[in-house]
Amino acid sequence: MAWLHTALGLTTGWVLYAIALSGALSVFRQAINLWARPELGAASVDAVQADSLAIAWLNRHAASSGAWYLGSATADAPFASAIWSDPHGRFLQRVFDPSSSSPEGIRDTLGGEFFYRFHFELQLPYPWGRLIAAVAALAMVAGLITGIVIHRRMFADFFTFRMRRGQRSWLDAHNLLGVAALPFHLMISFTGAVMLGSLLLPWSTQAIYRHDIASSFTDLNPALYSRPVLGQPGRLAPMAPLLRESERRFEGAGIAQIYVTNPADRASVVAVIAGNDGVVSTAVRTLIFDGPTGRLISEHVEKRPVIGAYALLYGLHVARFAPCLARWLYFLSGLMLAGVIGSGMHLWVIKRLRRQSHLGHRIAGRLNTGVLAGAPLGFATFFLANRILPSMMAGRARYEVQSVFIVWAMAIVFAFLRRPARAWPELWGCNALACMTIALLGAPWHKPVAIGVSLTALVLAGAFGYAAGRSAARKVFAI
Repeated sequence: MAWLHTALGLTTGWVLYAIALSGALSVFRQAINLWARPELGAASVDAVQADSLAIAWLNRHAASSGAWYLGSATADAPFASAIWSDPHGRFLQRVFDPSSSSPEGIRDTLGGEFFYRFHFELQLPYPWGRLIAAVAALAMVAGLITGIVIHRRMFADFFTFRMRRGQRSWLDAHNLLGVAALPFHLMISFTGAVMLGSLLLPWSTQAIYRHDIASSFTDLNPALYSRPVLGQPGRLAPMAPLLRESERRFEGAGIAQIYVTNPADRASVVAVIAGNDGVVSTAVRTLIFDGPTGRLISEHVEKRPVIGAYALLYGLHVARFAPCLARWLYFLSGLMLAGVIGSGMHLWVIKRLRRQSHLGHRIAGRLNTGVLAGAPLGFATFFLANRILPSMMAGRARYEVQSVFIVWAMAIVFAFLRRPARAWPELWGCNALACMTIALLGAPWHKPVAIGVSLTALVLAGAFGYAAGRSAARKVFAI
């Protein structure tokens, strides 16, 4: 078990560390979406009005798209968002300013969606990013179980931390972080593996559906269907009455998403999906309307036990149900999971370098420095780029994402060329400086979300500054 625990950590540790960090940040995805777009107001809006005005704008400017996928305005995200394809087949993702009912004048940014997508796609094309994340999640489950087996003094470890004891302190920190939020670690890794289970075990779907994978999607989501295109031009019925009727039928659950297929054809269909922010499970009601007339075609309520169980696990993982306190617990537990992984990777290196100075161990130690200290620095760069790049710059969302990996790669190269005893405090100091700058660039200060992000950045700046000071004194991170 000890050998398996170590092997799983070594082969997937760096990937899991990045997944855990981005997952912790994605807990506040909507708050980051608002912070990243200071042009948007933070006041509550009429969701039906915002959604219908966004659809009206799409009707004028994106009628040629095969489908529109809208996220409805909510209390956490008081704006409508949409994804559609342009005439060249490229997908566009924009949010709509409630005051102007237009995406124009809003900076092009992924906001919190970057961390959400990176968490399970690793910025790699489908299916490779998701497959790597699925394998890593499964390895995390096995790593946690083997860790439980080999740490027989689990409850004693919860109350044990010996300061300034070198390798012993690192082991205590690894055990303490792992035990303190162990139920969360088990839940989040298991549900993550289940969510991507079709990539880990695709053979049952292939055996039943063979080459008709689209049919499997239809069976899993029977409420979401589209009619064949008639090739006859058609106009959508007014959306406000349709959406008001949906709200009435959803009985206070609100609207989560709106899908419009073939919007400029007489066979257009509008699917309205009920909200689920107040419940754990994401299995919700779906209404299907005829696009040109607004007539209700069908109503579907998911009642299949297996789908319900999957929806429950999915809801536990994404935590859309969570109130403010629960989200902070998710966030802190996610940081603790990153700490468990990072401390385990560093502990493996220092144990072997103190026994023998092997070239491979020295290379692993320097790469460890670049990955562990460079990942938070790269993610912080995303926030900095959001404020530094010109707001109306063409393709700025792409440049924001590229800046993350450029800085992360620079940190790895720097750590590889620098002695670890110097690289650790210098990189932690850069993290502290980056977080301090994020706090200062968080204006406008009158927005609650800007204040929240700035205060969180200040706390993280203090933590990174403390780590830099301790490592400079060679009391931690010393190899």
